[in-house]
Amino acid sequence: MSPVQINRGDGPVLLAMPHTGTYLPPEIGSRLNADGLILADTDWHIHRLYDGLLPGATVVRACFHRYVIDANRPPDGASLYPGQNTTGLIPLSDFDGKAIWKHAPEAADARHRLEAYHAPYHATLRAEISRIRDRHGVAILFDCHSIRSHIPRLFEGRLPDLNIGTYDGVSCDPRISDAVMGSAAKAERYSHVLDGRFKGGWTTRHYGRPGEGIHAIQMELAQSTYLARESPPFAYDEARATALRPALAEILSALAQLAPELRG
Repeated sequence: MSPVQINRGDGPVLLAMPHTGTYLPPEIGSRLNADGLILADTDWHIHRLYDGLLPGATVVRACFHRYVIDANRPPDGASLYPGQNTTGLIPLSDFDGKAIWKHAPEAADARHRLEAYHAPYHATLRAEISRIRDRHGVAILFDCHSIRSHIPRLFEGRLPDLNIGTYDGVSCDPRISDAVMGSAAKAERYSHVLDGRFKGGWTTRHYGRPGEGIHAIQMELAQSTYLARESPPFAYDEARATALRPALAEILSALAQLAPELRG
């Protein structure tokens, strides 16, 4: 299986999906324990949720699971949130702190996985960002994520429905965050926050260079907004998803419409 799936569009917006893949190479899947095989930390059904929301958008999706290697972590394994609980480049536990491996991966595993999975995903992202910027004079990377709304180890209480991350304004022009927040505010049934617990992962922080015409913003959805329940089998809820999709479509449309103003 190819580590990356791409659907190339002709518009200025790129949807990145680093955590929706569930593929486990046999030699890696066989080393996961029973808790690991639940794949609890997957961004379940994100590719289905966003499908068709923005005509012309390019979609770059990692097909491999984040337990193989996390495509939204820096290749050197540095923590994105120093001092807070999080998971690493190759997670050793799930978000609840449960061990996921029968035998912990070794340094040689990390090198192989970087080369075989992490690097191809980011090579594809870089190529598509360059192609889009060359065509439109600007590229807008929208990093698509979701997470369970209650994970005490990672955050207190209930997570807002729409968690928008710009690395505290560093990764995109303020007009980008204003457009997303304005569209989110119109979706009154959903709570939203800017740069709260999730400020954007490595993708947002690494690629967001507004001065070079590359703008990156992350959307972390609470999975309660579109799943039947946030536990196995993590089933897609058609009614909840149907209610949410117009709000996401409006956000993406606002970004596409804004693109001409951001050129040069």
